[in-house]
Amino acid sequence: MEEPHIGQLIRQELRRQAKTNRWFAEQINVNPRTVNKIFQKSVIDTRQLLLISRCLKVDFFRFYSNFLK
Repeated sequence: MEEPHIGQLIRQELRRQAKTNRWFAEQINVNPRTVNKIFQKSVIDTRQLLLISRCLKVDFFRFYSNFLK
């Protein structure tokens, strides 16, 4: 099993929910250009991941938990 690419997973979920990058940036209080940087990250700060998980109402930590199994 390959380690999850968290940025890609976040982008996929954002698209699935039909939310814009601008909306997402406003929700997590970052510059819209920063959103694209988040999508490119394979590793992310846990505090930022918690904020993103709350914003999109998805437990992104589970991807890491599933990787441990």
